[in-house]
Amino acid sequence: MAEKQIQRKKGESVLVLGAGVIGVASAYYLARAGCDVTVLERRPEAGRETSFANGGQLSSSHASPWASPSAPAMALKWLGRTDAPLLLKFRADPALWSWSLRFLTNCSPRRFHVNTERALRIALYSRRALKDLSAETNIAYEQLSRGILHFYRDGKSFAKARRQAGFMARHGCRMEILNREECFALEPALAGTHETIAGGLFSPEDESGDAYLFTSALAQRCQEMGVRFRFGTTIERIKAETGRITGVKTDKGVLDAENYVLALGSFSPLLARPLGLALPIYPAKGYSVTMPIIDAAKAPLISLTDDEHKLVFSRLGNKLRVAGTAEFTGYDTSINPDRTRPLLDAVSGLFPGAGDPEKAEFWAGLRPKTPDSVPLIGRTPFTNLHLNTGHGTLGWTMACGSGRIVADLIGGRKPEISLDGLGPERFA
Repeated sequence: MAEKQIQRKKGESVLVLGAGVIGVASAYYLARAGCDVTVLERRPEAGRETSFANGGQLSSSHASPWASPSAPAMALKWLGRTDAPLLLKFRADPALWSWSLRFLTNCSPRRFHVNTERALRIALYSRRALKDLSAETNIAYEQLSRGILHFYRDGKSFAKARRQAGFMARHGCRMEILNREECFALEPALAGTHETIAGGLFSPEDESGDAYLFTSALAQRCQEMGVRFRFGTTIERIKAETGRITGVKTDKGVLDAENYVLALGSFSPLLARPLGLALPIYPAKGYSVTMPIIDAAKAPLISLTDDEHKLVFSRLGNKLRVAGTAEFTGYDTSINPDRTRPLLDAVSGLFPGAGDPEKAEFWAGLRPKTPDSVPLIGRTPFTNLHLNTGHGTLGWTMACGSGRIVADLIGGRKPEISLDGLGPERFA
């Protein structure tokens, strides 16, 4: 039976697969460059997957990869604990085992520093791009430009963090070293905690806000610029012939274009695999809890990162959000109470009386992690297919820079930063 061909406007040139923050940012920069853009998304609106209720941080200072020299020992320490920051369920999953082996090879000191520089390069570029975009669009998303404070509970972890901060500073990410009293002066809400805090690192140029509001507002701006969003459309297969993509088969027919951008996050490998593209991306499920603030004086004024427990805290208007943990359980997005309880405990321990846990909203989403925590951006062996995926926990942080890069590549312009080490060829 012949496939139904979806009608498209004359001159349509780019088809973006995915309407999360990465896909929408790609569409914005492509439209801004004069391209005729269509976005495919299975959800009824933009930003309903991983972009919906993440930690709310735009955090270049969080660019250190998960794969570090200390990561294997930490994973073993957490093994078997249902409330641990990392939960790995052993099962017959070749994709997980392959990803894990690649992860271990990236845990050496040399690879850690190489990968930190790569992730930081795109994160800092994206931070500049976001400032330009915000000035151009004036979109509102509960933005707080007050920086991000990383705090540490013991002297050993604080000393280790200071060494890493020195390396990041040499690559352009400025972080201020604060003692315990300076942390309390910067964020008075921390002074009420019974937890031990040894000190902190403050990144004044980082921001926080609501990623879903940002994605929705930017999608609206894209539509005003002529971008077409085909919501409620499930992508079934990417069609290819002789080194080129020839169309995308969906549950509503086939759509074609001159160029394609794969921005489907954790689902990107599933569609790339039949093309012979093995993308080492695995879903890492993260959780968030969002609750109304009932005592503003007790809630944090700036975004915080608890590095020991791998949790982030962001104030979103009259709400407080805590997010974190990583659960390697495939594509399961169900909510496990054992995983959300530590998030509630963290809020009550650090900011007692600030939020209302009885009205807490729980969420889980799949973060597309590469073994080296560096996204996959750029060209593929198919001349008209570009990747913009695998951003892990830093999707919103890296979205604007990644989108601008893809638009430059498709438009035949040289990107403003080096793409060395950002493409899929590093895993060949």
